[in-house]
Amino acid sequence: MVQKFSYNWLTEYLGKDAPTPQVICDLLTKHAFEVEGMETHGEDTVIELKILPDRGSDCLCHRGIARELATLLDVSMAIDPLTHHVTLENISTIKVNIENTDDCPRFTASIVRGVTVGDSPQWLKARLAAIGVRSINNIVDATNYVMFAMGQPLHAYDAKKFPQKDGVWNFIVRKATAGETVSLLAEGGKDEDRIITLKGTELLIIDGATNTAVGLAGVKGGRYAGVDATTTDIIIEAAHFDAGLTRRTARGLNIVIDASKRFENEPSRALPPLAQQNIIDLIISIAGGQCDGMMDVYPNPKTPQSVIVNPQQVNRLLGVTITTASMVNLLRRGGITVLEQDEMLVCTGPLARTDLNIPVDFIEEIGRVFGYHHVVSVVPTPVTLTEFNQRHIFCEQVRTSLVAQGFTEIITTTFRNKDDIGLLSSMASDKCFLRSELTSSLDETLTKNVPFTDLLGVTDTRLFEIGTVFTRENGTVAEHYSLAVGLRLKTTGYSGKEDNVLNDVLAQLEIDLGAQLNWSIKNGVAELNLSKLINLLPAITTYTVVEKTPDITYVPFSVYPSVSRDIAMWVGEGTDVEFVEAALRAAAGALLVRLTHLDTFTKDGRTSLAFRLVLQSYEKTQGGSEVDAHMSAIYDAVVKAGWEVR
Repeated sequence: MVQKFSYNWLTEYLGKDAPTPQVICDLLTKHAFEVEGMETHGEDTVIELKILPDRGSDCLCHRGIARELATLLDVSMAIDPLTHHVTLENISTIKVNIENTDDCPRFTASIVRGVTVGDSPQWLKARLAAIGVRSINNIVDATNYVMFAMGQPLHAYDAKKFPQKDGVWNFIVRKATAGETVSLLAEGGKDEDRIITLKGTELLIIDGATNTAVGLAGVKGGRYAGVDATTTDIIIEAAHFDAGLTRRTARGLNIVIDASKRFENEPSRALPPLAQQNIIDLIISIAGGQCDGMMDVYPNPKTPQSVIVNPQQVNRLLGVTITTASMVNLLRRGGITVLEQDEMLVCTGPLARTDLNIPVDFIEEIGRVFGYHHVVSVVPTPVTLTEFNQRHIFCEQVRTSLVAQGFTEIITTTFRNKDDIGLLSSMASDKCFLRSELTSSLDETLTKNVPFTDLLGVTDTRLFEIGTVFTRENGTVAEHYSLAVGLRLKTTGYSGKEDNVLNDVLAQLEIDLGAQLNWSIKNGVAELNLSKLINLLPAITTYTVVEKTPDITYVPFSVYPSVSRDIAMWVGEGTDVEFVEAALRAAAGALLVRLTHLDTFTKDGRTSLAFRLVLQSYEKTQGGSEVDAHMSAIYDAVVKAGWEVR
């Protein structure tokens, strides 16, 4: 995930030890993340980082990146919001009923009375604007600020619009019922409601007094009890929702926003009360008011997991020599607790890191902080090949035979718009099924490429593909490798003559492979089950590596369509064809990309020569009148040479 970070914001956490933006980019590039870009934004510098999936839990926020930089620089953070003590008192005026604590392991809510909703201070607007977030009002801006600061999404409700029952605000967290609706906050600050009809798999936050859905848990807040200019009392919600459930809901409804992306990456369950403390302090400072306290429901606390790491395995996997003392230092720099016990390291990840769960996670951490540039490349020792990959060798033999006969290998998508085996979740509406054969894709590709025969100087289009197909056998999904070979003559479509040529090609392939092949031919495309054939063939015990072909230099091609024109002329008997071709090339100039001699015949002491010219521009599509004018120049050159255009 690509995320923008404010340099000024990062320096607030790093203090005097903050390096320059360029040094930050260099450090992160070598040890952590890809830097997508860096640009000036007013008096700030914005750094755009591509956060890796395993670090989305802690590094999709400024505190996380600052913590990462402090680790790499081996310095302490000047300010760390995760070390603040939660001083909020427990309250009983807000309650929550969680239907399934696996879906919502933790739920916190607080109330602040007497706030004044208005514009945010300039410093807050500037911080949000730098990372591309539009200012709305001081309360909403505060929720966004804390999320981008700590990685914990929050949502604010107008307490007076949220009805109480017996003096208590009641929340319910439960699954939706099929057909139930929820009114969501519109995108881009629009006023109209956005009504979503639910399937019954989504998690909802419910107002217990009216049984009204007030938001899609982990995905997006609802319009219900929204904060506006008249709001004076607010309820702030900060919870933890199941990552997988959040992802399925967000992707299924196509509502992927900053909050859902963070929940999808499994942030720490310790964050909600810390975020509550931080946002309440911020709101009181910019909007006034007084906090009554916070309720915190966390029935099954998750205890930190300790992992045993073997120092010998660290050096073996990384290919380096690091002392145990250095390993301990490298881990502790990142806030990891390390105990030395029986020549082993007992490691416990810090509060925000939910990605450190097994020994290799900590080994990776050691290597990353130590620096991969210290890892010396070692050339592997050659070993004698004792076993052949039968499928690979056989496929190479197929490729060699077909390429020698003028075929080109293609690779088409495994997904289809329609077929037998459907996907539970597809990436696109036209990729909902797995392919059961290669013939359809090859036939479609042949049809698309036939118009290029003149440009390529060939009389037909020859393609083949080796790929996996999926079928249903005895009620289960089975897969096997398939080979499809296709040929299309220069016509507007399949003519039926292709099968004769294709049969000759397949006969030669059988000779080259030394095997009888059982083909299924349709519309000039032949296909067979390659996996089944390989299993029937004798095992390959020797294999000669084919010599590498000469190096080929890439030449850019034109993205504009080519145009073909034929020309025939009478020339003197005995006139050399190459001499005529040279004259035509000179007259055609730079637009000529191919010249093909089509026909020769002699009559009454004269010889007729016919040629096909393929014209193509690297700058634009040539119109019919432009091509005609170009051909007129060629005709003039022919006449000037003493030949007669037919």
